[in-house]
Amino acid sequence: MKTIQSNIKKAIKYLDKNCSIGVPTETVYGLAANAYVDSAVKKIFKLKKRPKNNSLIVHYSDLNSLKKDCFVNDNFVKLYKKFSPGPITYILRLKKNSKISKYVTNNRKNLAVRFPKHKVFQKLLKQLNYPLAAPSANISTKVSAVQAKDVREEFGKKIEYILDGGKCSIGIESTIVSLVNKPTILRLGGLDVSKIQKTLGYKMHLNTNPKNKIAPGQSRLHYSPGIPLKMNVTEPKKGEAFILMKKRKYKLDNFYYLSTNNNLKQAAKNLYSCLRKIKKKGYKSISVEKVKNKGLGKTINDRLIRASHFKHT
Repeated sequence: MKTIQSNIKKAIKYLDKNCSIGVPTETVYGLAANAYVDSAVKKIFKLKKRPKNNSLIVHYSDLNSLKKDCFVNDNFVKLYKKFSPGPITYILRLKKNSKISKYVTNNRKNLAVRFPKHKVFQKLLKQLNYPLAAPSANISTKVSAVQAKDVREEFGKKIEYILDGGKCSIGIESTIVSLVNKPTILRLGGLDVSKIQKTLGYKMHLNTNPKNKIAPGQSRLHYSPGIPLKMNVTEPKKGEAFILMKKRKYKLDNFYYLSTNNNLKQAAKNLYSCLRKIKKKGYKSISVEKVKNKGLGKTINDRLIRASHFKHT
C-alpha cells in the first residue's frame, strides 16, 4: 500500500510540472496530463503523433468535479448511476466558463468525459485538483497498451514516468456515447451497447465511422500492429500468425489464442497483448479466425476491421 501511495506521489509531482505520464485504467493504459493546461495537453499530441482534430477524453474522480466543466442531463444521470465508474465515456456540453484547454476539444463545444474504475487511477485523480486528459498510451493508429511495459516500449525515454497498475482488466477502450442531442454510440468498447440501450429504454443509432471525426477511435486505420491483418480465416497461409478463438485438436507454433473456448470477455482482454506479441515475433502478416459478432465480439471485430486497413508504404 505504501508503495502505491509513493508511486502516486511521484506521478503527481510530474503532472504538477505539466508533464505527460503513463497511467493505468481498467480499459487500456492512458497518456495523461493536466486537462486545464495548454502546454501539458500539447505534449500528449506531440508524444502520440496524434492529429490535432482528434479530441481527447478527460478523466474525473467524481460528479462534483465534472459539474465545474460540463452540463449534465437526465440520460447522463441514468447511465452514470448504472455504469460509472467503468468503461463508458460520455460526450457532454461544455460550460462557457470551463477551464478545459481548447486543445483537448479542438475548440469544440462538447467534451468526452469518463470516470475510470481502476483503483490506482481513482486514487491519483482524488489527490489532484484538476482532471486528466488521457487518450490511450500508444503512437496514433497503433495497438493500445495494456500493461506498463507496453507503454515503455512505445515511448522509451520520451515519457518521464509510468504509474504501474498491473495489466488492464478489460483490455479494450471504453464505449463512447454522445448525450448532446439524441443519444448516439460513437465508439464500440468495453461496455456492451445493449446494456446502455436497456438502461435508456430504446435502441440507439451507431455512428462509428463519420466523415468528421467527433470522438476518439473513429479513424479508418486504428489499433494496427503495423503488419497486414486478415479476418474470418479458416486456414492461414504458410508462415502466417493465426489468431484463434477456440482450441484446436493440434498445436502449431503459429497459433495464438485470444480464448480457448470462444469467451469474448477473455478474448477482448487478450487482443492487444496478442497483436503486440505477434509483431515482436517477426511475423509479416496475421490471419484471424471468425469472431462471433455479438456483445464484446462486435467491439473486437471493430478493432480488427480498423487494424486490417494497414497498407505497406
